[in-house]
Amino acid sequence: MKKYIAIGFLIFLIPSFLMAQISIPRVHTNMGVEGERMYMEINGERFYQKERAPRYTLEQMRGRPSGTDDGLAFDFGEGLLGTLYYGLIDYGDSKHPSPVYFRRTAAIEKGRAHIPIKGNLDGRYDMVGWEKSGKGVLGYRVVNHEGRILYDGKIGFKGHGPFEVDDTIIEGPFVHLLRPFGATISFDTNRPIVAHVLVNGQTVSGTKPQTHHELPIDGLEPNTSYRYTIRYGENEQSYRFKTAPRPGSRTAFSFSYASDSRSGQGGGERDLFGTNFYVMRKMMALNSQEGVAFAQFTGDMINGYLSNRGEMDLQYANWKRSFEPYAHYFPVIPAMGNHEAFVRVFDDGSRYGLSVDRFPYASESAEKVFADHFVNPHNGPVSEDGAVYDPDPETMDFPSYKENAYFYIYDNVAVIVMNSDYWYSPSRKSIPHVGGGIHGYIMDQQLAWFKKTLFELEANPDIDHIFVTEHTPFFPNGGHSGDDMWYKGNNDIRPFVAGQPLKYGIIERRDQLLDLIVNKSKKVVAILTGDEHNYNKLEIGPKTPIYPENWPNDKKLTLKRTVYQINNGAAGAPYYAQEKLPWSAFVSGFSTQNALVIFKVRGRRIKMVVKNPDTLEKVDELQLR
Repeated sequence: MKKYIAIGFLIFLIPSFLMAQISIPRVHTNMGVEGERMYMEINGERFYQKERAPRYTLEQMRGRPSGTDDGLAFDFGEGLLGTLYYGLIDYGDSKHPSPVYFRRTAAIEKGRAHIPIKGNLDGRYDMVGWEKSGKGVLGYRVVNHEGRILYDGKIGFKGHGPFEVDDTIIEGPFVHLLRPFGATISFDTNRPIVAHVLVNGQTVSGTKPQTHHELPIDGLEPNTSYRYTIRYGENEQSYRFKTAPRPGSRTAFSFSYASDSRSGQGGGERDLFGTNFYVMRKMMALNSQEGVAFAQFTGDMINGYLSNRGEMDLQYANWKRSFEPYAHYFPVIPAMGNHEAFVRVFDDGSRYGLSVDRFPYASESAEKVFADHFVNPHNGPVSEDGAVYDPDPETMDFPSYKENAYFYIYDNVAVIVMNSDYWYSPSRKSIPHVGGGIHGYIMDQQLAWFKKTLFELEANPDIDHIFVTEHTPFFPNGGHSGDDMWYKGNNDIRPFVAGQPLKYGIIERRDQLLDLIVNKSKKVVAILTGDEHNYNKLEIGPKTPIYPENWPNDKKLTLKRTVYQINNGAAGAPYYAQEKLPWSAFVSGFSTQNALVIFKVRGRRIKMVVKNPDTLEKVDELQLR
């Protein structure tokens, strides 16, 4: 889970002598170190690694607040020019507390800004009663000189003048891992403290002062709403969560599905440095209105494709802030997509360079950064180590699947979360030379885990419905016909490990998954995908054409029943229109509107309703069972 160390905003290039000491995993070939520089070699030509300086980092945007005689001072680093919007947060006035921005702003000049509290946010503007209590929380928004929103932060203060920075929950709290008898609460504080969560007469405390807190709550009753209170320093906040029903209770509940919330067009909150804050807020408000038990979100939360940890942390923080006021009450459960890529880049003169999943994998991979930021189940596969293609069984050669491939159960529904962008090398043309996973491919160890997990859930009498979710569609319909699990019908596309291609190509691997999902399972209801920035549903069954024209008959899979692929990549990323593909006649409901898919589970029946979270109009519906 998250063991999150903030990266300072004064980022220097990695010293070259440290670069030379980094061990290159044996899964990569044609990669080495020359003197003090790492390189990738293709056809005799060497391309050297380059480190891209971050545009902004999370620690920079937090602003190092400090108290002054009349308010708070911020230091965002010498080079930043822009505007600081600010306002008080009233935690007693709304179920979903957010800042109400004041009519004045503060200029950011040479990286510094000052918010006057006394004489500014007092009197008729003191909506939180800080003049009486000597305490309050400020929300602030950092906007650069071009008008781009970079970060939404919050910081507590105390005093009447002079002022001090107070202990503050600067991220969260979030509800995770709902169970019949408990849940886990996580949050971050601005400085190390021992925090406490009080629920149902019990107190769960941290073991030592720290800034990141994950506190598991147990000993509760199933399907019961509980008030929880977080105590941090002299302060506290209270919210509620509802425990999961006992498995197989077959109570009525709803959950939602979406993906692809990376930055969109239109300016303002549609591009809050890495994420479409506007659409996410609309989706979360609709989730709250619908009373969902949890929200599954499968990939491309952020723009990503970065090589600096501090900048990656900032984009993840912005995504979490977009849903934070609602996730005090129910879980938002994330999975990885291709835009969660965190890479090493080698300069071949092209715009993006040649890139691979960042190593050392245990400390710097995209999978590790993702696990640091989120709290997901630990019941997935270990890694691809031990597969037939592992070049060194004695060494960890691959990234971990920890918290990026997993499953969870809520009442009579099970959701299996796959990582179809594992060990992802964005530069496809370099994969045969240096090794790497391709967009859309499920590698052998994950496939074996999926099969085992599926069969166990299939045999579980408490489970009526199984959903499988991964970022990439089995059958693209608009925007990604050149990759996903199709690659324009080219089965030659596959990962390479230690210079050797894997045995099965992308379409063969797709069919192996389909055989399990459709033919070997009776409980899988739907495959939930994204990547393509639209909503649509595809009927996958015996009559659906799923092969390129030249595919040999003896290799064709016969599907024995029908399931649906529900694609919802409509959470704010730039749209894709529909393409003509072999299975297009079986596609319905295609829309480029922003969309939230809501599954209404009523025992052994499931109805799907799709709504536009901005206009609240119905986009589609389907009685799944």
